[in-house]
Amino acid sequence: MPLPVDPSSNAANLRRLNGQRLIVLAAQCGVVLLAISRWDYELPLLPLLALFVTVLGISFGTLWRLARAPVIADAELFLQLTIDVAALTVLLYLTGGAGNPFTPFFLLPLTLTAVALPGGYAWAMVILTLTCYTLLTRFYLPLPPVHPGFPGGMHEIGMWFSFAFSAFLIALYAVRMGHSVRERDRMIATLHEQKLQQDHLLALGTLAAGAAHELGTPLATLAVVLKDVDPAEPLGGERLGLLQDQVMRCKGILGSLTATAGGWRAESGRAIDLESWLRQMIDDWRASRPGLDIDLSLDGPRPAPRLVVEQTLTQALTNVCNNAADVSPAAVAIAARWTPDLLVFEVRDRGTGVAPELRAKVGAERVTTKQDGLGLGLFLTFQTLRRFGGTVNLSDRTGGGTCCRIELPLAGLRLADDP
Repeated sequence: MPLPVDPSSNAANLRRLNGQRLIVLAAQCGVVLLAISRWDYELPLLPLLALFVTVLGISFGTLWRLARAPVIADAELFLQLTIDVAALTVLLYLTGGAGNPFTPFFLLPLTLTAVALPGGYAWAMVILTLTCYTLLTRFYLPLPPVHPGFPGGMHEIGMWFSFAFSAFLIALYAVRMGHSVRERDRMIATLHEQKLQQDHLLALGTLAAGAAHELGTPLATLAVVLKDVDPAEPLGGERLGLLQDQVMRCKGILGSLTATAGGWRAESGRAIDLESWLRQMIDDWRASRPGLDIDLSLDGPRPAPRLVVEQTLTQALTNVCNNAADVSPAAVAIAARWTPDLLVFEVRDRGTGVAPELRAKVGAERVTTKQDGLGLGLFLTFQTLRRFGGTVNLSDRTGGGTCCRIELPLAGLRLADDP
């Protein structure tokens, strides 16, 4: 059962950032109030009050935003951190510039950006905070002369308090944000593992569908022979040999399925050029359909691209061919065209065709062109092709029948050293 995933770990980080913003705002208000009431320090009270009210309004707006839509993009979280930098810059501009002991607060948004966001945002925050700090060394409102009652050494005490407070907040919130990022990465890894398991099950289903097609011929032969057997008469050497051959053929097909299912992940594919792979696949399929007239056309630049092909992909294309042969046992036309980047594989039959309402459901539900088929084989085939980036289109063939057109990108299959 898939694990529930937080729609955005940035949402949790933004909640923590908003909480930190309120804590810093309370500390700033407390320091300003202490400087004005206790030490009679003359500060630009109205601009500072407007700044604090604005930051408080942004905090409540952020809470409203989180309540309405919990998914937060990286860019939005970075914008929120940028707002904190801007608010701190305005505060320092009004209270002495870079000489203010609270300039280390610039490290808070920088640290949180580095922990919670990709590296590009961290470097952008470095540039932003460094630019603001540099500007504050030249542009600021000087503080009024120190009041005689102002205790000595308070600048150093303020710097120590600013450093300690920043370190405390970094330890408190950066660790939590880092935990959210690690939890997100763990969920991503879990989902990736689940996808691999689902791909494995899909491959097994595709191989099983192919084996079911292959088993159809020997089982039909067994049924025909056994139907003509008279219980009162001996089988005879010829009939007995035929039955034994068909049983051995069934055993061989099942053995091949078991071996492939056990080893497809360990040996995910083999290197072969595209044309040789197609010819070998068609030859193997032709051997299982001895009475079928197959019109084969292969066209593309030579030498053909060299690929690493999984057995599941071969079986998926074989399943399409089997489906066409089941509904059109007299003749099937196969055409393959390729470029260095794309394979177009078409299988044309003379069956009853596909109903228009089913044509749009290819790959989404069970679809079949056979009157008595469940369509499970084609469903698994289409899902396998989608796993490799392929697309499937079913259309009516001129003169009756169906054309199954498969477009398969080769970029993910081509060897790295193949030009």
